[in-house]
Amino acid sequence: MTTIPADAVLPLLGAIDPWRWQAHPEVWFLVLAILALGWWAVRVIGPRVVPVGRPVATTFQRWAFVAATVLLLASADWPIHDIAEAHLYSVHMVQHMAITFIVPPLYLLATPAWLVRLLVLDGGVGSRVVRRMAHPVVAGVVFNALVAITHWSGVVQLSFDSGTFHYSLHMMLFLSALLMWVPVAAPLPELRISLPGQMIYLFLMSIIPTIPAAWLTFAEGTVYKHYDDGFEMWGVSVQSDQQTAGLIMKLLGGVYLWGIIIVKFIGYSRIHHRDGQIMRSAEGRHLDLQRRDTEAEPVE
Repeated sequence: MTTIPADAVLPLLGAIDPWRWQAHPEVWFLVLAILALGWWAVRVIGPRVVPVGRPVATTFQRWAFVAATVLLLASADWPIHDIAEAHLYSVHMVQHMAITFIVPPLYLLATPAWLVRLLVLDGGVGSRVVRRMAHPVVAGVVFNALVAITHWSGVVQLSFDSGTFHYSLHMMLFLSALLMWVPVAAPLPELRISLPGQMIYLFLMSIIPTIPAAWLTFAEGTVYKHYDDGFEMWGVSVQSDQQTAGLIMKLLGGVYLWGIIIVKFIGYSRIHHRDGQIMRSAEGRHLDLQRRDTEAEPVE
């Protein structure tokens, strides 16, 4: 009698029943580590560094941390991870959008300025490496290069065959996305670029991914053979799933980044308008003083 190994049975059961629960201890460990580091920073380090009377973390930062952690767990754990890995590449694309476009900026917004200053600005060699890797050009090139690599069919197949490689690839993608968002969402102004620079930077980040997105949308035939297993979840064909993934990458990612660009443009316009009013007011006061001085001069 032939015995089938357990590690071969579980994927087969997952293909038969995509809603069958599967444990992902590596994701749980990552989330627990993030929670532990957050607690340690706020409860142990913060009170020693932050002056008395100032909050260690604001209410917004706490909620941003909770939202980022919940979204990270939801996108990397069952059932989204299992459906994305075995059945629908469009869900896989949603997963990638979450761990690259939403979770990283939320974590940056959740990080107190004192912690970033302590780790990045006041650190040693490691902090200098982080600052260089977070440079807009370096961070943008590295992130988009990794995004392109993750859509190569050979890499996709390898990630399906090796759980360790898949997890490592997601970690590299997440860390590169974290660095990519530093010029836009860093807690310290020293690490952010100017508002016009941020808008140009985000515009470029929205344009570059359209290349693999167009490739997925308009490709003839199946790009990733792994998903062509004869099982159509929710009645979605492999070709339709593939095209949906490309549209999600192009439209959802683009709309999301363009939405941020619009918000930043409105903020920049308000600042520019306010500065203009201040300058006009100062010029008006200066002209009034000149006029009064002229009127006060004695007539010879």
